[in-house]
Amino acid sequence: MTEYRIEASTLIIGDGASIEGAVVVADGTAISYAGPASAAPPTPGAQIVSVPVVMPGMWDSHCHFFGIRQPNLEALATQSIMVRSMRVTKDARLALDAGFTSVREVGGLGVYLSRAIDEGYVAGPNVYAAGSILSTTGGHGDIHSIPEEWMSSGNRIDDLQLCDGVDESRKAVRRQLRKGAKVIKVCASGGVLSQYDDPQHQQFTHEELVAIVDEAATAERVVAAHCHGKAGIMAAVRAGVRTIEHGTYLDAEAATAMSDSGAILVATRFVGAELLSQPPERGLPDFARQKLTETFARGREAVGAALDAGVTIAVGTDILTSDDQWGRNGRELSLLVECGMSPDQAIIAATSVGPMTVGPQARGTGEVREGEPADIIALSADPRQQIDILGEAHNVTHVWKGGTLVKSPDQLTGTVTG
Repeated sequence: MTEYRIEASTLIIGDGASIEGAVVVADGTAISYAGPASAAPPTPGAQIVSVPVVMPGMWDSHCHFFGIRQPNLEALATQSIMVRSMRVTKDARLALDAGFTSVREVGGLGVYLSRAIDEGYVAGPNVYAAGSILSTTGGHGDIHSIPEEWMSSGNRIDDLQLCDGVDESRKAVRRQLRKGAKVIKVCASGGVLSQYDDPQHQQFTHEELVAIVDEAATAERVVAAHCHGKAGIMAAVRAGVRTIEHGTYLDAEAATAMSDSGAILVATRFVGAELLSQPPERGLPDFARQKLTETFARGREAVGAALDAGVTIAVGTDILTSDDQWGRNGRELSLLVECGMSPDQAIIAATSVGPMTVGPQARGTGEVREGEPADIIALSADPRQQIDILGEAHNVTHVWKGGTLVKSPDQLTGTVTG
C-alpha cells in the first residue's frame, strides 16, 4: 500500500483543535504522524500531496440506503429489491466523493451494501447499518396503505420490521443482529412519511423499549430512536437509547434529560430543507408535506434547546432517496450553523461525534491522530471560514479511506493517483 505524506496549510483535527503548517502521514491503513511540519519524520519514498486543508473524513450519522426514487415508503413494497440494491451503489460512491468516509445507515439495504463495499466490489464509505427499522403495528415503520396481514406476515419488506410486545421486540433485535447490524433503529414516536400516526405520539411502551436496548447491549450494539414528540424522546432516554433522531419537539426539560443521560441528538435538518423545496411532482405525499412543514419549522427550536442544555449533536441528513441529494450531505453542517452552532461545533458534529453514535462497533475516533484509521479528506478552503463549501463535493479534492486514495483531482475512469 502506498504511503502518503499530506502537507497542509491547516490541519483540522476533529476535536476543535487545529495546526497551521502541518503534515499527516498515512502509512498503510493508519495514520503514523499528524502534527507540525517542523516535527514530522522523514518519509523517503512517500507520495507527497500538498493541500490547503486536511481534516477527518466526515460521518453522516443518519441516512437510508433504500434505493427508492421518490420519498414515499410505498415504494419499498412495490419496487424490486434487486433494482433498489443496484441504485444504492451509486449513492454510496457519491457519499464517499463528498468526503463522508463513514455513514450510520439507520434502516435500509445498508447491511448488504456494507458487505459489497468491504469485499471491494463497490466503492463507498464505511457503512454501520441497522438492518430493518423496528416499528409497532400502525407505527412509523408500518406502511398504512398496505393491508395489515401483508405487512405482518413475515418480513416481506426487508427494510421494515413490525414487532409488538416485549418478546417480539427482543426477537426483532436478534433478527437484525443475524443480518450483521451494527446498530439498532427503533421508532419511538410517529413520523412524517407514515400516513395516519402523529409525530408527537409515543410508540412502543417503556417495557418494549427497555427490552430492545437490553437485547442490543448484549451484542454491544447501541440503539438509535426515531423521536419527534417529547413523550417519545423521554421514553427513549429513560430506556437508555444512545441517540435521538430528529428530536423535533425537544424542550428544556427533555434536553436536560438527554444531557444528563449522555444521549446524542441527530437533528436531520437536511431532509426537511430538501423535500420542502421540491415540487409536488417529485412524489412527497400531501399528508407528509403537511407534517413536514410543521416539524421542520419546530426543529430549529429543538436544536437551540439542545445547545442550551449542552446536548452532544451529530450530523445526519436523513437522505432516503436515490437522487441528487447524495453528494451534498455536507449541507447539513450549514443548516446546523443556521440553527446556532458555530462552524467549529458543526465540524466536530461531523467528525469526532460520529463514532459515538455507533458505540463499541465504531472504528476509530473520527479525528486525525497518530494510530487512528487513515480516513482523511482534503479541502480547497477552510470550512471554518466558509462552512458552505462542505455541501458541494467538488470542494473535497482528496479522499483517503483506510489509507487508500479513492478520490483526487487526477481521478480518471476509476483510477486515482496522488
